[in-house]
Amino acid sequence: MGRPAVVLLSGGLDSTTVLAIAKDQGFTPFALSFRYGQRHSIELEAAKRVAEALGTARHVIADIDLRVFGGSALTADISVPKRDSVEDLESNSVPSTYVPARNTIFLSFALAYAEVVGAKDIFTGVTAVDYSGYPDCRPDYIEAYERMANLATRAGVEDEIPLRLHSPLIEMSKADIVREGIRLGVDYSLTLSCYDPDVQGRSCGHCDTCLLRLKGFAEVGATDPVQYQDA
Repeated sequence: MGRPAVVLLSGGLDSTTVLAIAKDQGFTPFALSFRYGQRHSIELEAAKRVAEALGTARHVIADIDLRVFGGSALTADISVPKRDSVEDLESNSVPSTYVPARNTIFLSFALAYAEVVGAKDIFTGVTAVDYSGYPDCRPDYIEAYERMANLATRAGVEDEIPLRLHSPLIEMSKADIVREGIRLGVDYSLTLSCYDPDVQGRSCGHCDTCLLRLKGFAEVGATDPVQYQDA
């Protein structure tokens, strides 16, 4: 049994690939997902499927309600932007699907979970290459959080081994991520990335994350196995 590691798992393409990477590197993963008031909470069913299929020591779903703040198309009555092609993405602005401070909140929970299970490693699926526009997906943010984590915890003070925050996708394009997942045998039909799926769990095909996902599969010459509403 490998060293324990906490893996943030949304049930989407990126976090599923990160879980596969953590296992491939010999870690024993403790998966962590969130029911945070997101409009697309059906993603948690995907997270459960992924955790079971890839294998985890434990899968925790933490309840927090970010709807009390709103401020995002994912947690408030704000329409999810839809576009016809990936070329229409606005690369110079923070999109309305950004959830204020979400990664900082999620990583704080992961940090607490890591202390409890004795993990010195946390894996997150943030990526800075293909457009997201999210300020908490940048490499300098990840580096700063890792430094803070080693100052803010008992484990960071008492243990000789520092906590490490892994972001193996951060310099990878969506195509690179898909290619790596395929190499690791990931079944992407289990995942859900869409910001606005229908009640049947079919992806919309036109939100930012759907367009980037489809672009990634197309660039590696593969077919995205999830169902789309207009397919």
